[in-house]
Parts: sequence; C-alpha cells; structure tokens
Amino acid sequence: MTRTIISSATKEVVMGFDQPFVMIGERINPTGRPKFSAELKAGDYWRVKEDALAQVAAGAQVLDVNAGVPLADEPKILAEIVELVQSLTDVPLCIDSSIIAALEAGLKVYKGKALVNSTTAEEEVLEQVLPLVAKYGAAVVAISNDETGISEDPDERFEVAKRIVEHAADYGIKPEDVVVDPLVMPIGAVTTAGQDVFRLIRRLRDELKVNTTCGASNVSFGLPNRQAINNAFLPMLATAGMTSAILNVTHEGQVAAVKAADVLNGVDPHCANWIKTYRQPPAEGEGRGGRRGSRRRG
Repeated sequence: MTRTIISSATKEVVMGFDQPFVMIGERINPTGRPKFSAELKAGDYWRVKEDALAQVAAGAQVLDVNAGVPLADEPKILAEIVELVQSLTDVPLCIDSSIIAALEAGLKVYKGKALVNSTTAEEEVLEQVLPLVAKYGAAVVAISNDETGISEDPDERFEVAKRIVEHAADYGIKPEDVVVDPLVMPIGAVTTAGQDVFRLIRRLRDELKVNTTCGASNVSFGLPNRQAINNAFLPMLATAGMTSAILNVTHEGQVAAVKAADVLNGVDPHCANWIKTYRQPPAEGEGRGGRRGSRRRG
C-alpha cells in the first residue's frame, strides 16, 4: 500500500489509499491578493500568521506556503515565512514556488520532510527540481504537463505523469514520494472534465500506485455559486481515489464534505473523526445518565 509521509519536526501526515483524505490549506499565497503581496514585499507577515492559524483551526492537516510576489526577494521571503509558520503550528508544510532558489531557501530552513510544489515533465524543470527534492529528502507534487502544455486527453496526462515518476526514480526518489496532480480542467469549459479526472485518478492509483492531489477549486472556475460545485466535487474526488487536495478549508462546507467522504469511503473507522469533530456537547446540567437533579419517581 502506497504511503506518502510528510512531516514537521514533531508531526507526521500520511497520504494513502487507506487513509483519511488530506486537506492542504491554500491561503498563504499572494496570488490575486494585492494587499497581501504588498505586505509580504514590505516584510509584514501579520496576515501569514492569521491565515496559518485560521486554516489549522478549520481542519487543514498541511499548509501550502507561497511567496510569489513580483519584483520581490522571493527566496528571502519564503524562507522567513516557512520559519514563521513552523514556529506557530506543528502541521507539515508544502513549499510552493516556481523559483528554484526560493524552493531551496525554504527547504534549507524547513524542519521535517516537506512536500515540494512542484515539478512538471518539462526537462529543464525536472533537472532543477528533482535534485533538490532528493537532496533534502522531500516529497514532490508532479504536475501532468510538459513542453507541449496541458493536454485535454486524460490518457496523455497519464503518460506525462508516468514519465515524471520514472524520471524521479533516476534520482532515488521513490514513487511514494511523488504526489501526482492530474490537473483539473474547468467544467464550464470542458464538459467532461469531471469524468476525465475521475478516470485518470483511478489509473494513477491502480497502475502507477501513486498518491494524488489537485487544486480542487479549478473545476468551478468561471461559474456562479462555485462553492456548491467544489463541495460536491471533493467527495467525488476522494471516492475516485484521490488522496489529498489543495483547498480553502475556511470555506463553508468544504471540511464537512471531506470528512463525510472519509466516513462513507471507510477510512474513518467507527466514524471516530466525524464524531470527534461534530458531536454536540451535552447541554448544561445534563450528563450521560440524563438530566441532573431529576427526581426518581416512587
């Protein structure tokens, strides 16, 4: 059974086909957030603290950390916020950058086994990212596109993922440390996007035996009431065999949808996690034996 283990200094998170679905919090990312970008560039990290703690409180088991601010010192910023977030919480981190120097800066200061986000099958990218992953003993997200771009054909995306897994092995990176992102197309543009990705996830699980992840909200891009689509999509991904996703855990219904999928897919034995999260405490004055102070009838 494939197990991808990532860790902080004190805590492990396991991705696997027989494990609860892993939620990777996406909020520490300045993309589309101009105020956050300006703050990061100025060395003001109060929003990083706020987002980190809010996501962990909401149920994120891993936090994605991205410092992609144009014209800023990304390696310096990423290293600083990795250290900051690790000082605030014990959840493992996904170190996210397209800049190799920034990835290495983050990995140098990271305590534990990180998840690196990400590599594609482009030769130049592979030759830069995979040596870093091997050097720091990390796991890596493998995105199913190459020099030709992103294919709408799920079978083509499978072959791209297979090439990355095979290339990673050349660096001593085991398949269990490659987490494939099969790429979710917007359903508003590609009507079969949902069916395509479900079929692809099953192939990745059954044939390559790798764990998988995605940016779950991509599926609803451009549509109204996106949250309803995202909340329905997550359990369907889990049922198809996906083992993690990058999502906004603070959006209403997302965590509940994932935890319900864990129950229904049999990876929450005796519904223990569900009960722990959602069981209401007894009303004041009540205990297991009933209402306190009630008189026995004689």
